[in-house]
Amino acid sequence: MLQTEFEFTLPKGYLDEDGNLHRTGVMRLSRAIDEIVPLRDPRVKTNPAYATVIILSRVIIRLGALDEVTPAVVENFFACDLSYLQQFYRQINELKEEES
Repeated sequence: MLQTEFEFTLPKGYLDEDGNLHRTGVMRLSRAIDEIVPLRDPRVKTNPAYATVIILSRVIIRLGALDEVTPAVVENFFACDLSYLQQFYRQINELKEEES
């Protein structure tokens, strides 16, 4: 059976506006639509790097006790957590780093 969901633990964690720390979560495998939808978003048209924020908000299906992971949540991740999640995304989706 194909595994489609993967658990992770953030290095620092997401600190919500009430001061609660959320570190453990679940990311699902990405589908083609997850990478297509951000291309239609005006925020991505003005800043292509914003696609990462939208993609992660679509594929992270659980983070701590949060009801949902929105782009606004991803925008407030610590830099090390964002980097960790980008690497985790590439790993579970078997995307290779480009050689320079």
